Amino acid sequence: MFDVAADAYDSFMGRYSAPLAPVFCDFAGIGRVRRVLDVGCGPGALVAELVRRLGPSAVCAVDPSQPFVAATRERYPGVEVERASAEKLPFADDAFDATLAQLVVHFMDDARTGLREMMRVTRPGSVVAACVWDHAGGEGPLSPFWDAARRLDPDVRDESRLAGAREGHLAELEREAGFDEVEDTVLSVAVEHATFDDWWRPFTFGVGPAGAYLATLPPEHRARLRTLCRETMPNTPLTVTARAWAARGRVPYHRAGG
Repeated sequence: MFDVAADAYDSFMGRYSAPLAPVFCDFAGIGRVRRVLDVGCGPGALVAELVRRLGPSAVCAVDPSQPFVAATRERYPGVEVERASAEKLPFADDAFDATLAQLVVHFMDDARTGLREMMRVTRPGSVVAACVWDHAGGEGPLSPFWDAARRLDPDVRDESRLAGAREGHLAELEREAGFDEVEDTVLSVAVEHATFDDWWRPFTFGVGPAGAYLATLPPEHRARLRTLCRETMPNTPLTVTARAWAARGRVPYHRAGG
């Protein structure tokens, strides 16, 4: 799903994740810190905002996708970028002043383990924050696509049941992982598309669950799905307003097993 070119991801999800990054950083309270980690950095939407705020030497990032790691290294010289999963972060305990995961928790193999790893590498008293699109509430950027897909196939597996995609679940996961002072909120961005094709075309690039699902459909079903999407989208230029659930917690000073 994510072994794709960085440009394909940029066209598909980067158009939403880039404007989300500053809103997410504001919620996480990212100001003057010495070292921050971006977990699941993709091609670097959040890295770009962190570099803008802190400078490249203060930013580290990881992602399991080699194309994304290569793209982020090329785009942001001076940022330390490693290939790794959230569940096995290649850093020492207490290495960072803040750790963030933008649009990643729902793709972790084990969200609780990933959040505990984020806690492990973050200094006590510091913030760990995450956000996930509102797939369950039908207000994410991909909701028009999945709504149409369910009309075509009521049994389709969309992203609504993934970790963190429903209201309150990210905060619940952070509390279960052992964070203190957990708070959650909803973040919102609005993205304009000049034409319907500008909105639709990136779904054909095979990125993420939506792109993977579309790629499995025979041509006639793809055409039908496109028509169903077009019927529900507003007139162009169309604006997609997308919201994400976000949660932040503080690393406790006395961690379990510490």
